[in-house]
Amino acid sequence: MLDELKLIIGDREMSGWTDLRVTRGIERCPSDFELGLTELYPGDASAFVIEAGDTCQVLIGKDLVITGYVDRFIPSFSEGQHSIRVVGRSKCADLVDCSAQWPGGQISGSSVLGVAQKLAHPYGITVSATADVGLPIPQFNLNLGEPPFDIIERMCRYSALLAYDDTDGNLVLSRVGTKQAASGFTQGENVQSASIAYSMDQRFFEYEAFIQSMDVLSDLGDLGNLVASAIDDNVRRCRNRIIIAESGDSDFTVAKKRVEWEAVRRFGRSNQLHLTTDSWRDKDGQLWAPNTLVRVSLPRLKLQDANWIISEVTYSRNEESGTTADLVIMPPEAFYPQPTVFQPAPADVPANPGAGR
Repeated sequence: MLDELKLIIGDREMSGWTDLRVTRGIERCPSDFELGLTELYPGDASAFVIEAGDTCQVLIGKDLVITGYVDRFIPSFSEGQHSIRVVGRSKCADLVDCSAQWPGGQISGSSVLGVAQKLAHPYGITVSATADVGLPIPQFNLNLGEPPFDIIERMCRYSALLAYDDTDGNLVLSRVGTKQAASGFTQGENVQSASIAYSMDQRFFEYEAFIQSMDVLSDLGDLGNLVASAIDDNVRRCRNRIIIAESGDSDFTVAKKRVEWEAVRRFGRSNQLHLTTDSWRDKDGQLWAPNTLVRVSLPRLKLQDANWIISEVTYSRNEESGTTADLVIMPPEAFYPQPTVFQPAPADVPANPGAGR
């Protein structure tokens, strides 16, 4: 069977799952899975030698999809039946659950990649980058007990990066993907069901950033109150959103980028497609994967030949639905990271060329 799911623990390979779910995404970390096996007659549960905490790999056919740990092993029985459920997550679960380890609690002059690698090292996780990670972060202090992933995600926003786990369980720092899937989704061909939410309630015609600071240096020079604005021409009535520039935003660099980000990201988020298809793979046999561009043509949903990004994919199989892939797909603009002030500086100090990227 081409797409049989296998759970590998040590040198043991387990298959034959009656229901399964594996979910990966660029806005969820870690990836996770849940597998079930139900036997009609009581058998020997010891045939599945699984313990919570075991290291594992999940494969679909020959393709690795998750490398991580078994979180829960749940055997159960009733008259004439017993079942087994296995729940687990990728190795990056430790970056989400645990507390950051950093001597002294202060980071100085490190790039987001360098910091992420050092934070991930105690947990046996490597970190790679598929894009320029930007200039070093000048300095910031860790909050005691803060999870490593929270720190990494915050630094990624400063460097305009996304952070998510790869199939090997390690962390990837990336920008919005440019890789194109070999095929997409077309009404009447490979789409079982689809729905799209077109929304306007979170979009605005005009976005304005204002300064509201008590910094004494801010009154030097002709800074004014309004520091930046952006327009969304597709909003056809007066809807205004005011953003207060964060204190310490040198030359209001981040505020200027923030109003543009608000406009384009809210546009992206206002178009959310949920789609179910009967295959886990595109026409070239590649698994549908997060951060991949796909062409979508669904005339009944007023969506024609859009080239959007897969945000999340769930591979499923059960008695009711058979084999399906459920995908969340949105315009690339939906995943632009929010600019943020990472290292506050006096308002009249010239901006760092890399700040707020």
